[in-house]
Amino acid sequence: MSKIPNELRYAKSHEWVRVEGDHATVGITDHAQHELTDIVFVELPQLQRIVKAGEACAVVESVKTASDIYSPVSGQIVEINSALSNDPALVNTSPFGDGWFYKIKLSDVSETEALLAPDDYLKQVGG
Repeated sequence: MSKIPNELRYAKSHEWVRVEGDHATVGITDHAQHELTDIVFVELPQLQRIVKAGEACAVVESVKTASDIYSPVSGQIVEINSALSNDPALVNTSPFGDGWFYKIKLSDVSETEALLAPDDYLKQVGG
């Protein structure tokens, strides 16, 4: 069974968001990394890029497939997890910790209210 931390919000496309004030950290869920299997490459968004909620902004490649990562919220990319360039497997070993993808300055904090609560995400993934 996938881990689903209670302090996070979730997108239907399997990204998670940890909101801290007007900033948020974004990554992919334990369920998503499990479905992808061994992650071998992560293409992160450009720093300072402006993204809209639902827009593809990163790519994750596994031994099985390549998948777009969608931004669950709108805003400006203010930090990327450069550790993933050298060790993309962090997404597999620590999807909610060291395997985060980027941090974003939110353009509209209320967008996070449209994301799934942990219980709703659990229902989506069949928990």
